[in-house]
Amino acid sequence: MRSGVRAGVIDGAVAGCVAAALLVTGLSGQHSGTGLALLGYALLVVGGLALAARRRAPVVVLVVTGVCAVGYQAAGFDVPAVAYLFAVYAAVRAGHRAITVAASVVMLAALPLAALASGLHDTGEAFAQARGALELAWLIAAGAAGEALRQAERRADEAERSREETARRRADEERLRIARELHDSLTHQISIIKVQAEVAVHVARRRGEQVPEALLAIQEAGREATRELRATLEALRDDDTSPPRGLDHVAELVERARTNGLNATLTIEGQQHDVPAAVSRTVYRIVQESLTNITRHAAAATASVRIDCRPDTLAIRIDDDGKATPDAAPVPGVGLLGMRERVTALGGHLRAQPRREGGFTVQAELPVDRTS
Repeated sequence: MRSGVRAGVIDGAVAGCVAAALLVTGLSGQHSGTGLALLGYALLVVGGLALAARRRAPVVVLVVTGVCAVGYQAAGFDVPAVAYLFAVYAAVRAGHRAITVAASVVMLAALPLAALASGLHDTGEAFAQARGALELAWLIAAGAAGEALRQAERRADEAERSREETARRRADEERLRIARELHDSLTHQISIIKVQAEVAVHVARRRGEQVPEALLAIQEAGREATRELRATLEALRDDDTSPPRGLDHVAELVERARTNGLNATLTIEGQQHDVPAAVSRTVYRIVQESLTNITRHAAAATASVRIDCRPDTLAIRIDDDGKATPDAAPVPGVGLLGMRERVTALGGHLRAQPRREGGFTVQAELPVDRTS
């Protein structure tokens, strides 16, 4: 946005300078105050000011500056077609080479005729030929400059695309390497934990014994870890931008917390909209980590999850009635640090601390950019 404004300011400044130079050159000649002379002055100014739009409409500016140049030459103003040269440069730079060549051929034929019709160049054929050669040289130079810059910009764009492709390829390779490492190092161990827990639960039930709550929690955690690891590996391998778990799966987390003996509730306020994938994934991770900490460490009986869907912000609050007190703030662990990093990376902020009335609260606000 800033570069576009800066380019517009530069174009306007160049147009103003060219218009002023053409007008000063025209005023230096001897002209009566007739209507034809006034028209010539107007064409000098219009031809220069038209350059302000040379980036947005190079072909239109090419035609306007050409017509103005022929017009003020026919009105008796012996002023070089400087604005047209700028327009040639801009049109060729924009890639309109064929149109520029055709327009320049017409200009080379029309300018001498306009000058002869106004009686400017009645000093001989040699002078007219020299002037025509000079005009042709300036047109070629302007076109060559525009083409050279166009080629340089094209090569720069290709180099940028090549760098992006190289970076993307390296990221894909690194992502696959991480997926292989996760699979080799974690899948086997998690599978063993899951199988052993399920076997223990099965044996206890077969014997008619009461299954310990801790063993059931290990079983469910093993299943969840397996699902999460499988989803993570799929995301790493497939480069899928949609998260495997997100805002729509928060209710499952709350329900799972209930099955583990925690009286957990979920409240969603406001009108729920589609949110960016990164925000949705972060909400899920915040709720997941908070409920996990409550179940493992808080010794809480109840917990509440509240999500407030605002127009430009998604607010999350998780409260519990556990043993945390303001006088004994817990040391932040890896899970809390991970939550804070996720929220900060999205431009939000997170607050996690004991409540005055007892228990712990985790509050986060995530900006929602619906234009992205």
